[in-house]
Amino acid sequence: MTIVPIIEAEITPAGADYEVVRRVIERLTEDYRTQPQLDDLATELGLSATQLQKTFTRWAGLSPKAFLQAVTLDHARRLMRDENLPLLETSFELGLSGPGRLHDLFVTHEAMSPGEWKARGAGLTIRYGFHDSPFGIAVVMATDRGLAGLAFADQGGEQAAFEDMAIRWPNARFVEDQPATAPYASRVFHPERWRAEEPLRVVLIGSDFQVRVWQALLKIPFGRAVTYSDIACDIGQPTASRAVGAAVGRNPISFVVPCHRALGKSGALTGYHWGLTRKRAILGWETAQAG
Repeated sequence: MTIVPIIEAEITPAGADYEVVRRVIERLTEDYRTQPQLDDLATELGLSATQLQKTFTRWAGLSPKAFLQAVTLDHARRLMRDENLPLLETSFELGLSGPGRLHDLFVTHEAMSPGEWKARGAGLTIRYGFHDSPFGIAVVMATDRGLAGLAFADQGGEQAAFEDMAIRWPNARFVEDQPATAPYASRVFHPERWRAEEPLRVVLIGSDFQVRVWQALLKIPFGRAVTYSDIACDIGQPTASRAVGAAVGRNPISFVVPCHRALGKSGALTGYHWGLTRKRAILGWETAQAG
């Protein structure tokens, strides 16, 4: 937990900045159960959301959202470790919508560098395996840095699904290793194994634009959906809806990076790389978990 060092930074914000940072820290620390949003905090302080984001990040070293996540995670660990609360009760105690939202909070991710991506997997070893899941056969891929790929296939289509994934990184070395990928499949598809103290490490391998889109997907709350236009606005390119749609379709880590929560402009369930039937099944599963 790194909150104390952040508050006790070597350079203390002065004047109005100090008051802004102090009030935000106080609000997020005391009212974490209500999960205050950036826009609401900015309105309370008479600032724009952009001003608040920049000021707080400059002085605290992380965004208000990241600070709130750190506070929430700290309380989650305490509730599950010291009070032995189950995941569902912990979620509601923290003001989250359900265990799936808690799961989203515990997914940590990193992106490979542009150079690594341009090498198209050169020097990279990717282990893969086929596992049962609630949505058909799951093709799970992992590097030594974490989960790198997750696709779906119907019975008999496993090899085609693997090849569809492998062609994304043609210079990588692929090794079938069921024991190495089994722990990821177990973690991903069993909510009772979503634990605060063991965040799931996800490695995003794509272009800078694709990674920004996939990071935006990770912000979509469990049990909710947004349009491609919403995502385009979120990444600061409101006219790039079509390019966003293409990037969503290229998401290599389905379900965990929730491309199934992205909808067409009209709100329709548009194309899904692993089939619309599977997309409906995943959304239905999430709704049941959140309820």
